[in-house]
Amino acid sequence: MLPELERELLRKCQAGDARFFEPIVRVYEQPGLRIALGMMGNHEDAQDALQDAFVKTWQTLRRFDLNRSFGPWFFQILRNQCRDALRSRKARFSREVLDEQLKIAPANREDGPERRLERQLAKERLWAGLEKLNEDHREIIVLKELEGLRYGEIAGILKIPEGTVASRLFHARRALADVLRETT
Repeated sequence: MLPELERELLRKCQAGDARFFEPIVRVYEQPGLRIALGMMGNHEDAQDALQDAFVKTWQTLRRFDLNRSFGPWFFQILRNQCRDALRSRKARFSREVLDEQLKIAPANREDGPERRLERQLAKERLWAGLEKLNEDHREIIVLKELEGLRYGEIAGILKIPEGTVASRLFHARRALADVLRETT
């Protein structure tokens, strides 16, 4: 969505017209679901967190500064909803995340049974590795590697400097690599 159009829709929402919130929801629903899935680990908890984030966004939208970018602000709210849900429900990260929603390449039709088995085992190792990471490491891996956000966007969501994003991502990747090495 063009920034000017998004800003105009948000302005109308801030004036209390809920009709203009639906296009905003449509734009951020899929990337939000991917982030929530990566953090929550299962579709049901992710949907709940996403819905709660949209409700909270609507409730606090009057305070949003229209000179800022909406996406990072919304993703920060979503991140907080996921973290709250993980703490309060003691939800566990699981392998129920849908591959296509996390941009994992589908199997090639020409793949033989051995290649398909290899691909399945690699995915299982990845999810087992992600389960073992601490919440901060898992979160930054999801935002960067699975959602494909830029450092500046991640910095806005996590409210940390871009240099800290780079540092955390480095350590998270290294931790994931260590965990994956242990499982081979």
